Amino acid sequence: MRSTQPKRNGTKPLLPKLRVGIVGTGIMGRGHAEVLAAHPDAEVTAVSRRPLGDAAVYPDHHALIASGTVDAVSVTTPDHLHADVMVAAAEAGLHILVEKPFTTTVADADRAVAAIRAAGVVAMCLFNHRWVPAYAQAKEQMALIGEPVVGYARKNDTIYVPTEMIGWADRTTCAWFLSSHDIDLVTWLYDDVAVEVFATARHGKLRGMGIDTPDAMQIQVRYSRGAVATFESAWIYPNTFPTTVDSYVTVAGEDGVIQLDRQKENIQVATDKAYTYPRNMLQRVVHGQPAGAYRDAIHHFVDCARTGAEPLISVESSRQVTAVLAAAHESARTGRPVKL
Repeated sequence: MRSTQPKRNGTKPLLPKLRVGIVGTGIMGRGHAEVLAAHPDAEVTAVSRRPLGDAAVYPDHHALIASGTVDAVSVTTPDHLHADVMVAAAEAGLHILVEKPFTTTVADADRAVAAIRAAGVVAMCLFNHRWVPAYAQAKEQMALIGEPVVGYARKNDTIYVPTEMIGWADRTTCAWFLSSHDIDLVTWLYDDVAVEVFATARHGKLRGMGIDTPDAMQIQVRYSRGAVATFESAWIYPNTFPTTVDSYVTVAGEDGVIQLDRQKENIQVATDKAYTYPRNMLQRVVHGQPAGAYRDAIHHFVDCARTGAEPLISVESSRQVTAVLAAAHESARTGRPVKL
């Protein structure tokens, strides 16, 4: 397992305060801004296109990057737009935090990784589930269950997400949007590399609503040491479901099994209008301050960017998630397994 202790890159000085520019000021951009504002050694100094707090506003990421007002960029654009921003930022010597998925093509992932490594900047894809206490504990307990054999990860959304929450659902899929988290997580738990992918996709409900994207996908992945895993994603649950996300992970090894049911993280609230489970592991506010895995992951990046440490999540592992998902979509299109 990679050490997470800070390692200084050469003789670069410690940044007194990380100045961050946010590219993409939608839901995730606002979330990043709130978390960064809570870090004592970070500040949001610039944003692109739309105002956000007191930060200077630039017409696009090129102007923001060229402004000289940032040390790092936080990329929270729609999935398919990540790569160009990362390459431009790396070439300008800026550190990079990017929302998942890293990119939506392998070619884009490769050019982003190449630019990042050539520039020597700190970069991390925000697979924040690695900071969920139960998942981090599962990683520590993997030795108890022996060699991984089979895993299953489900992450399903209500139909609110592709129809109301994001306006670009037709340019991504439930697998890119949801299974990217789970593929990173299970691959990390297995400490292995995917070698073959088979997938199926179902279209119907969303197409009937004018949104050309699958309702659901199921992906089977074989790893180099023989373990297999199934990744399920869907985003057509009814909006009456008590949480926006239904998430579950299980990993069976030769000597035991680990199960993680995200529904059990919650308090339960019943009113005359609904029965709900307010989520608390990823994002919550405790005594007026952001808390949870989402906050912890972003703060980890800030600390790494300031010290030159290598983040827990490497850009190479994030590129591998992209490769698995690209293969899954090719397999769903052709009906055949795809080797990596």
